[in-house]
Amino acid sequence: MEEQSVHSSISDINSEEPAKTEPGVVVPRKKRICLVGAASSDPALGTAAQQFGVPVLKSVTGIEYVEDTTYCTYFILREFEGPEYETLHKSAHRILGPTALLQLADKKESLPSINRPMYTRAMLGTVVVFTGFRKKDELTRLINMIHCMGGSIRKEVGAKVTHLIANCCGGEKYRYAVTFRVPIMSMNWVLALWEGKDDATSYGSNEDLIVQHKLKPFYGARVCFFGFPDDEKKHMVEVLQQQGGEPTEIDDPECTHVVVDESNVNSLPDLASVRAHIVKAEWFWTSVQNEGAADEKEYRFEDYLESVMSPSASSRRESQSAATPTTASTRRKRKRLAETLSSLVQNGADSPAVHKRRSSISDAGHLSVSGSFLDCTASPDKQMLDDIPEVEAVTTDSARKNLSPRHQVVLELVQTESNYVGILSTIMTLFKSPLEDYIETSNELLNSTEAKIIFGNFPPIYDVHKKMLEELRYCAAHWTEDTSIGNIFLKYAPDLVDTYPPYVNFFENTKEMLEQCDQNKPRFHAFLKICQTKPECGRQSLKELMIKPVQRLPSISLLLTDILKHTNKNNPDHSALELAISSIKEVMTHINEDKRKTEGQLVMFDIFNEIDNCPPHLVSSHRSFIGKCDVMELGEGLSGRGDHLVLFLFTDTMEICKKRSKAFNSLKSPNMANGLHTAKLSQGKPYKHIKMLSLSTIKKVVDIRETDECQKVFALMVRSNQELKEKLFSFTITDEEVNKTNYLKTLCRQMANTVCKADADTFLISLDSHQLEIDTSDVALGTLSKAFKFATRTKMKVGRAFSFNKTPSKLKRAMSTMMSPFGSTHSLTPASQQLAQMRLASCNNINELGNGGSDSSSRDEVLVAPMSVQPTRKAKCSSLSIASLRRL
Repeated sequence: MEEQSVHSSISDINSEEPAKTEPGVVVPRKKRICLVGAASSDPALGTAAQQFGVPVLKSVTGIEYVEDTTYCTYFILREFEGPEYETLHKSAHRILGPTALLQLADKKESLPSINRPMYTRAMLGTVVVFTGFRKKDELTRLINMIHCMGGSIRKEVGAKVTHLIANCCGGEKYRYAVTFRVPIMSMNWVLALWEGKDDATSYGSNEDLIVQHKLKPFYGARVCFFGFPDDEKKHMVEVLQQQGGEPTEIDDPECTHVVVDESNVNSLPDLASVRAHIVKAEWFWTSVQNEGAADEKEYRFEDYLESVMSPSASSRRESQSAATPTTASTRRKRKRLAETLSSLVQNGADSPAVHKRRSSISDAGHLSVSGSFLDCTASPDKQMLDDIPEVEAVTTDSARKNLSPRHQVVLELVQTESNYVGILSTIMTLFKSPLEDYIETSNELLNSTEAKIIFGNFPPIYDVHKKMLEELRYCAAHWTEDTSIGNIFLKYAPDLVDTYPPYVNFFENTKEMLEQCDQNKPRFHAFLKICQTKPECGRQSLKELMIKPVQRLPSISLLLTDILKHTNKNNPDHSALELAISSIKEVMTHINEDKRKTEGQLVMFDIFNEIDNCPPHLVSSHRSFIGKCDVMELGEGLSGRGDHLVLFLFTDTMEICKKRSKAFNSLKSPNMANGLHTAKLSQGKPYKHIKMLSLSTIKKVVDIRETDECQKVFALMVRSNQELKEKLFSFTITDEEVNKTNYLKTLCRQMANTVCKADADTFLISLDSHQLEIDTSDVALGTLSKAFKFATRTKMKVGRAFSFNKTPSKLKRAMSTMMSPFGSTHSLTPASQQLAQMRLASCNNINELGNGGSDSSSRDEVLVAPMSVQPTRKAKCSSLSIASLRRL
């Protein structure tokens, strides 16, 4: 009766006047809250209770309010057990836990009309079904926990069920949950929620909690892998353990499943366990993909063997059983496979495997245009290919002998094209379409971006070759020696140019994305494994299938060449074939050029990101990267003598950068102590921008002849339109892999293209090193040179920091002596003094080289090194002759 009064009070619980539904039964009309025991001393609960606008009472046990039916009292208890709890539970009032009260107050909801005690609202709205539990006490305890957390229980699965709590991987309820993607949870999910019942933020819908406590698909299974290669078996064992199963051997009496590699095993294995399921590998990977154990009946290895070895028995079983559409489709595939294997067995004496490899001409007579293994299997897109007319197979020896060599090679071309289109069809229907159908559903394996990167450039290739195959099959079916094969390829050459470059150029990105998803997404990995077991794939992975378009055009070119060899020059198709071969080669050339340009564009972005202070206009759509060369500067015109530079050559410009030294970059100058500059250096950009040199400003490339002391040296004569005089920048190549002659020729070719000149050799001249006064004798003193330059720069920076213009001369001299590691130039060693007196040999004005020593005073202004610690000296007279000037 008390329960009936509680049920009937739901509709009018907030009314103020009492009412009676049955004689002697008073329905409570008003609400109040009673904090019982330890809850009465909790200030947070007191504050939360006040938010509901009802009377709030405090009591040690709350029993004194049980008989008062004027109010519907909500007792707030911390313990949901004991005699006091049982007394309150049997009354017509309601019981809440402190967590539930806090959650209601936080969400500003009214006091609920509930029939059962509710400690927390963690499972509110959750509808649960149990399966696989045999212990009644354990099940009762879980049910009480769910009720106390606001959840509800159902006996049978249905549309309203939100979760299945399972203790095994099997049964009708389990199959329903797997089919309709109902989350299958372990009992630990309920236990974890109950353990965190005092946490007001803990809810059963938390995704991390669901993922953590989902029942693994192989929970309780002891699985043996039979007939697999060692590396594949090791991989499957790792996946099994990750998915809750235990690996075992075939002689284990507790073994529950034996997974067989059907491609290597042709008989049932002997088992120690009579209850073990013997299944194909597809069962294992399907379970991983669906996150639930698949039905073993659909993947029995015994059925597979029977379908392969006894097609008639398979047909009888199929006719006797009322199979689902999916099962019927699977059996039809098995039947076709069985027929194929039977034909191979019957013709085993003529198997190509026992003979030497025949030529393409003799092979063509044995090939049926529609008789490949790929065509014998049930391709998902078979209906799409059925519309294309096929050629009647040529099977008899006499018929093969009557075919002309040209006809035989054409049949081989049609056969390979048919196989190729079959592979493309398999990729489209077995991989692409299902993956795209899963997007934005509960079965999603790839998101839209990942699917587009992998398959985005693929459909146009399939469409073109499907049309080509249709015309090729028509020609083969209506064959005459004058039938033109070349015109078909000429017709579709523009389409091949449009479709292949995007696919080939970005194939590395496709492969990288495919490998990344394969490694990071277990369900997608399982999907690929399932597809790989299909006969349509021929045991090949998606990555192996996706590379077929990259290999197809060279194959077509070879086959067309073979046809041309057997085509009479008087045949109208001869000239068409020549043009077709030329067009295919042009397509491949276009692909290679486009690929090179695309890679050059991508490299350009990488180069830009590696150069500090790189000019933004380096990245341009009309520009592409040509090559890179590591050099050492032999003068002071760009960065400094002995500095290691990098020349990035592009189609119309040259970016000159300095390699950053980690040792020198780590040192802080006095005016950079705030860390801003140091932070920039620590970010790791390896190059510093020096100069962006347009190739149109390079007037000559000077190849310095090789000597014992002058190796791999060259110079660039540069003058822009704004400058009246030329500058000469000299370098020595430090990259051992770079051939100087080839590099200079490449540079001259790009210079000629930039200024639209045909002859690139006019930009290249050869001179001796002494003619340009290029000296490499002290470049080997790299460490001493850098130390001297660093000391000079440090002196200048410290000078700015201490404001030498306002410092007494004694302090100037003291600081100058202290900061220079050499003190005064008078105390330098001969080698150091020679280094201190370096002149800017590589930055001479080219027009002054023939003046001799006539005007030494004017040359001093140009040639003196800008280092305050070294004395100036006059330049030596140039030995460049007038003839050399004329050659320049």
